[in-house]
Amino acid sequence: MNFTRWSARLPGTQRRAAARDDRSSVPAARAEYARPGTGSAPPDGGTPKASEESGEPARSTVLEDLSARELLGRLPALVALVHGPEHRIAYVNDAYAAAFGPRPTGATAAEAMPELDELSLLPLMDQVLRSGTPRTVKSRKVRSGNSYTVTCTPVATPAADGDSGKQKGRRQKGDEGGVLVYAADVTDHAEAAERLRTSERRHRETAVTLQRSLLPQELEQPDDLRIAATYQPGGTDAAVGGDWYDVITLGAGRTALVIGDVMGRGVRAAAVMGQLRTAVRAYARLDLPPHEVLQLLDGLAAEIDASQIATCVYAVHDPNEGRLVYSSAGHLPILVRDEDGTVHRAEDPTGPPLGTGGWIHTSGTIALPPGSTAVLYTDGLVERRSEDIDEGVAALERALSGAKGSPQVVCDRLIRSLGVTAEHDDDVAVLVVQHPARTGTNAELFHNASLDLLGGIEAAPRARAFATGVLTSWRFPVELCDLGVLAASELVANSLQHGTPPMRLGLRRTDRRLIIEVTDGDDHLPRRRRAEPADEAGRGISIVATIASSWGSRRTPGGGKAVWCEFALPQ
Repeated sequence: MNFTRWSARLPGTQRRAAARDDRSSVPAARAEYARPGTGSAPPDGGTPKASEESGEPARSTVLEDLSARELLGRLPALVALVHGPEHRIAYVNDAYAAAFGPRPTGATAAEAMPELDELSLLPLMDQVLRSGTPRTVKSRKVRSGNSYTVTCTPVATPAADGDSGKQKGRRQKGDEGGVLVYAADVTDHAEAAERLRTSERRHRETAVTLQRSLLPQELEQPDDLRIAATYQPGGTDAAVGGDWYDVITLGAGRTALVIGDVMGRGVRAAAVMGQLRTAVRAYARLDLPPHEVLQLLDGLAAEIDASQIATCVYAVHDPNEGRLVYSSAGHLPILVRDEDGTVHRAEDPTGPPLGTGGWIHTSGTIALPPGSTAVLYTDGLVERRSEDIDEGVAALERALSGAKGSPQVVCDRLIRSLGVTAEHDDDVAVLVVQHPARTGTNAELFHNASLDLLGGIEAAPRARAFATGVLTSWRFPVELCDLGVLAASELVANSLQHGTPPMRLGLRRTDRRLIIEVTDGDDHLPRRRRAEPADEAGRGISIVATIASSWGSRRTPGGGKAVWCEFALPQ
């Protein structure tokens, strides 16, 4: 193939013969002077720019003096020129030959250029030849390990001066069109990008591992509730956030439910989340009202990191009341689905996020009767860039209204219904709480009994008689009945001595434990102390703590206190 026919299509590389015809005599003389090896003076009589002492020529070559072959041969990039529908090799430059070896002229690219197949360029070259449009592929790797960014440009063969009209027409139809392959070696760039991706992947894996290790490894399962939770980190392009959840048994059948979201990404957000979760568990042991727990968390969040804020919902379920008492710090509302499918949204009170300070949080309530399901969640479940977040919450309500089954099944259905996939752009935490409606033999395992303590000191023997009769009717073993009566007697005696009316004794059994609780109108919480041998009092709480599985006390919302103890039932 005559290579000079292709050169006319490359800018700045017109054939010398045609270029000389158009030049004037003076520019031609200057070009002649500029060539290496000529010693003549410039035509205009000026002083040469290069002196004999320095030995440096002013110009070694001008662009017009280079043919296409010479120009492409000097490029550091890899260049190959093929022609025709079979992509027959017309030319490869020195850089291409150094990288892949010399290539025989006239051979097809499919046979003699396996590197193009490794780069998946042959179909692309067909497309470029047909469409006449350049195409570029980035960072393709060959077997040697090098990576190239390749541009394939269509090139049309110009008609020669001696061609007949018929030959010119055939060439105008592109019968001998070709493709110029230009490949830049980007191995260093590709390796640096891969190292960066590897580093980001390891960083993300570290954050995910930290995040999962700080979440509950196994959820506590209260007697009266069935609970499941799901955490899903964001996709590979999304940094791990600070979503968390927790379930904390408070004693006397009460359960704390927590979900929160640290407004940040990466290891730092996960670390702050871990500190907040630990603090929540510590404050929960104080058995404070929900708004007081958030008040303490608010101050702690500002101390941990003033630049990090977090949203949180803290709710407490009491089986005797059949409702959730909750407080929210800028978090999304709790949703509750009734047994008939009706969904209720917990409204105010909602305060600002944790860490902002200067706000007095308050508590609210929402009913959680038997047969109902509550859902606590983070914004990753309902927030979308193209939609208002209220639309996402409404979509979650619709999905929850038809979600039935176990808590884990409900979790999975909500995740699928809201379109959360492995490539979701935010992490998601969901906590599903069911208060099952018990019937038949299952309901026989759950009983409540209570007695108002009236009449001063006469209340103590009545309380013992009441406890004896109730525990016997519940068919507990004799030993457990005796321990239960003793604990009830000591708690009632302590309340009669140190408390104020109204007083009440409550007994509750579940499928796993016996709970005894005494309430009165005094808000002074008892504490366990060591009684001296000569003391006539002060041993009641110590006796209860010794014989019971656990005990505790808390202030009640309307004023006063409750003191309780639990006994594990024999399995």
